[in-house]
Amino acid sequence: MGKELYEKSPLARELFKAANEILGFRITDIMFDGSEEDLRQTKVTQPAIFLHSIILAKTLDKQFQPDMVAGHSLGEFSALVAANVLSLEDGLHLVYRRALAMQKAGETSEGTMAAILGLPDGTVENICAGIDEIVIPANYNCPGQVVISGSLKGVDEACELLLAAGAKRALKLNVSGAFHSPLMEPAREELRKAINSVSFQTPIFPVYQNVSTQGETNLEKIKDNLIAQLTAPVKWTQSMQNMIASGADDFIELGPGNVLQSLINKIDPSVQTQGIS
Repeated sequence: MGKELYEKSPLARELFKAANEILGFRITDIMFDGSEEDLRQTKVTQPAIFLHSIILAKTLDKQFQPDMVAGHSLGEFSALVAANVLSLEDGLHLVYRRALAMQKAGETSEGTMAAILGLPDGTVENICAGIDEIVIPANYNCPGQVVISGSLKGVDEACELLLAAGAKRALKLNVSGAFHSPLMEPAREELRKAINSVSFQTPIFPVYQNVSTQGETNLEKIKDNLIAQLTAPVKWTQSMQNMIASGADDFIELGPGNVLQSLINKIDPSVQTQGIS
């Protein structure tokens, strides 16, 4: 993961080495040569994806000049660095603190997530709202794809009811916690402290945030949304719709994989998408 970028770019090598020093361990060893199990640890996965995305953006330099940015969950931190709101060092510091807090919260309050395919958002919302256990829509990824999150019992009950309501699939995800649900409350408080310890700068272009779905430039709103995101749904569908309404018609996904391109194409097939990894 990110090894080709490291090998071909002197700037990338410099930034990856700096990241090892900031984190206090050689994350590059895990990214380049670690097992899939090693990479799947929340405390490794999140900083690894962040580094891959933002170092790639840095190496592109003037080839990467967006008019607006967004990131899905963790990706919002990469978007904030791209918009010069956070330095790479502060962004990595926050991502690592966030990852540790989320992993700890997942170990303390056992929960899970499941992808629900083929139902309207409203149906998923109504069924989750009628369940006694903790379970909420956590990711509005695209029309017909919502991820739910909550307690083990809550997600199991919701999956059963959603399948009965006509869902094509209810697929449990291999995650270490109930992300973007009330079970992440302890992590949210830890992230709040971390956010208040670093410097934020006014963005050079709007950042469309997961919580508000709007292009934000006000620093207090940006901070509040970033904190709220841990226990609130990722409204990706609505964020992309608002970006498109604001004139976005060509989306570039930076970092590993092409999931976001696929989601955007389902949200609005008329826009252009490409990926750089």
